[in-house]
Amino acid sequence: MGQMIAIVGRPNVGKSTLFNRLTESRTAIVDETAGTTRDRQYGRTQWNGREFSVVDTGGWVVNSEDIFEEEINKQVELAIEQADVILFVVDSMNGVTDLDDHVAEILRRARKPVILVANKVDSNEWLYNVPEFYGLGLGDPYPISAVNGYGTGDLLDEIVRRLPEEADGGDTPTDNIPRFAIVGRPNAGKSSLINAFIGEDRHIVTDIAGTTRDSIYTRYNKFGFDFYLVDTAGIRKKAKVNEDIEYYSVIRSVRAIEASDVCILMIDATRGIEAQDANIFSLIQRNKKGLVVCVNKWDLVTDKSEKAIKFFENAIRERFAPFTDFPIIFGSALTKQRIYKVLETAVDVYNNRHRTIPTSQLNTLLREDIDAYPPPANKGKYVKIKYITMLKDARVPTFIFFCNLPQWVKEPYRRYLENKIREHWNFTGTPIQVFMREK
Repeated sequence: MGQMIAIVGRPNVGKSTLFNRLTESRTAIVDETAGTTRDRQYGRTQWNGREFSVVDTGGWVVNSEDIFEEEINKQVELAIEQADVILFVVDSMNGVTDLDDHVAEILRRARKPVILVANKVDSNEWLYNVPEFYGLGLGDPYPISAVNGYGTGDLLDEIVRRLPEEADGGDTPTDNIPRFAIVGRPNAGKSSLINAFIGEDRHIVTDIAGTTRDSIYTRYNKFGFDFYLVDTAGIRKKAKVNEDIEYYSVIRSVRAIEASDVCILMIDATRGIEAQDANIFSLIQRNKKGLVVCVNKWDLVTDKSEKAIKFFENAIRERFAPFTDFPIIFGSALTKQRIYKVLETAVDVYNNRHRTIPTSQLNTLLREDIDAYPPPANKGKYVKIKYITMLKDARVPTFIFFCNLPQWVKEPYRRYLENKIREHWNFTGTPIQVFMREK
């Protein structure tokens, strides 16, 4: 299961800038006014051979002082509940504030590794302010400048050192049984779907409690299927009412998505596709997981004509393009309409992820497509694709095209090859990777 780093701290200490620095992205909306990070923040980082996700817990536009404290309490609580390592960011230009003291107090009680990050050491004179943070009782402060990158290498070394050892599948079932996660916006019907799966037959449920207590694999033998359902803490326990902020559901989804093979993305038929659905979809994409879209609450929709279904399907595929080769099922968790079909389809997608195509077949069929439409020439030189093979035991179906000038094969042509692969073989619901390599 992936490991997660959470960034916490009061507004305007540079959490988003640090997030961008760690994930080398520019996705956050960073602005001078406090509390402007509106973007849900999730990215992946690799350092010294370890890969982990980074979550920036900022995400509120707040006006008054007293709300800050409440919001920060939520952020910190969430980080303690979900993350493996917490980065507590403070501002070396401003020194320790009451809010910092407050956060430090909560973090000292938590039994989680905390790294104190003294940000905004943009030049040497700010280094003199750093010792003041020892007073927070969280060990050595790491002086960094998220803006210019000073100190971030040492910080990453420390993060990797503090990450729990990847247990050898300690909390991941190792048998080859599909792991499904049910994800979606709050109120899209995740719990109803889980209840529809479980039914009243509680005895067919066996819990494998993970070593991480917030993601549990529940094994089902039902309807002739055998699979694990990935459950996140937020689904099982009745969440506190005010906690069902979309933001939290995204972070919970992150954990479930990383732990699964195939994600069942629930969309509320009565509300259509919203930004949040697209966010969760992009998390599934970024983690290269299989996908089944389940349009739930279909029993409440008045127009169920073929035309309405087509319209809805096209709208979903347009929003999620360029990846459009995934199944969409219209059903209702409440009336159990097509519940069986959702599972059946998820199993199909799982099997598609593990499909292997014989090399001879690959070369015979794709050769024709390449001859029909060869890669565009560049400066009078031609790319010749000589040989195609499929990577053994890859997490995602991965195709290697050996050629003389791999760097000249651009994205549109790779997409052409991917489309041809999908035309010839069934990879519905799973991302596939196409790589060019020098022969």
